[in-house]
Amino acid sequence: MPAIVNEVLKNSIAQELEIQSGDEILSIDDTPMQDMIDYNFLCKTEVLTLEIKKQSGEIEVIELEKDYDEDLGIVFESAVFDKIKPCLNHCIFCFVDQQPKGLRNTLYIKDDDYRLSYLQGTYITMTNLKDEDRDRIKRMHLGPFYVSVQTTNPELRVKMLRNPNAGKALENLKWFRKNKIPFHAQIVLCPDINDGAELDRTLADLSELKNTVLSIAIVPVGITQFREENNLNNLKQVDKKCAQETIKIASKYKKACCSDEFFLIADEPIPPAKYYGNFCQLDDGVGSLRYTLDGFKKLSLPKSVSKPYKMVFACSYAAKNMLAEVAQKLNKIKNLTIEVRPVKSEYWGKDITVAGLITSDDLIKTVKGVKCDMVVIPSVMLRPYTEDFLDGKNLTYVKEQSGQKFLVQQDIYSLKEVVDYIYQI
Repeated sequence: MPAIVNEVLKNSIAQELEIQSGDEILSIDDTPMQDMIDYNFLCKTEVLTLEIKKQSGEIEVIELEKDYDEDLGIVFESAVFDKIKPCLNHCIFCFVDQQPKGLRNTLYIKDDDYRLSYLQGTYITMTNLKDEDRDRIKRMHLGPFYVSVQTTNPELRVKMLRNPNAGKALENLKWFRKNKIPFHAQIVLCPDINDGAELDRTLADLSELKNTVLSIAIVPVGITQFREENNLNNLKQVDKKCAQETIKIASKYKKACCSDEFFLIADEPIPPAKYYGNFCQLDDGVGSLRYTLDGFKKLSLPKSVSKPYKMVFACSYAAKNMLAEVAQKLNKIKNLTIEVRPVKSEYWGKDITVAGLITSDDLIKTVKGVKCDMVVIPSVMLRPYTEDFLDGKNLTYVKEQSGQKFLVQQDIYSLKEVVDYIYQI
């Protein structure tokens, strides 16, 4: 994908230069770009030359002066301008392989691109890294990266990723350490496969890499009701016993944190903030409930609202207990009523409990007919920068079918937007 401009920020250099959405940046200082890494590097200068292909096909060359660190104000359609490096694995737990047919095309894309890991925090397995990739990482000292480790047992990792190159995980991570490239590690825990003694081994190996490892997130394997038709019958859900054992093993290692789901499955309280350190892997569900709840406790609440008003939190089952605690405090506000309604995932199956996989029809079933003035949903239910759900339907459809009004909570780790809204009632 070429460097196509998606958006130009207001009052930016790009707006002043009349760069528009749809224009293509061909080069900077006569240097073509592979990705945003090149773009950011080339823009770190006070004088530069842009070669732009306008939507009309006309080529413009613009010379400009700016402050060294000043941003041009261009948002691109993609973070990479050539082909995304595809995933060459066939992981036994791959969520893409557990999806039904008929969803939007982007949901079936498997990427394993170190550039997206560096730029956007996506996870890589390092099984497709080439010598030229290593040279670039080392030369530009890129990092931190987010690495799906799963296990440091070479034979087991080959089996789990179904890729003969997968056994080099520890070798690759030691190369990171040698070159002072930091990384965050992820372990997708599959019961009877990489748990128990295998997990202990993996965490011990990772601990030997010292400060190169910034954090270790342990997350339970996700299994949908479509797994049978995709030949994934051997996978098992994490149960209470497995969750408790995993939490116990992880507690022996300073940088290892279990995701919120483990504590919910184990029927144990969510740990205090100290457990999560710097909350390095919030997007992986590690500490998101604690972070959100502690942030809410710092907010100032009104004593009353001007009229009787009812709000409903339509949430994931994973968030229901945390939001119940929030609702208990909000319900002390005079004239305000808060209700928490977790959305049952009939589409994916009962074992899927996260908000990012809630579909439009499941949401409609949850809130249709409920008497309330506003339904609050987290933005993670929608595709970024759109109002589209996973199943291709949009928020307008949900509003029409449910008869409800919706407040989309943009910052999914803060309830400040909700509280600010309450102040306006």
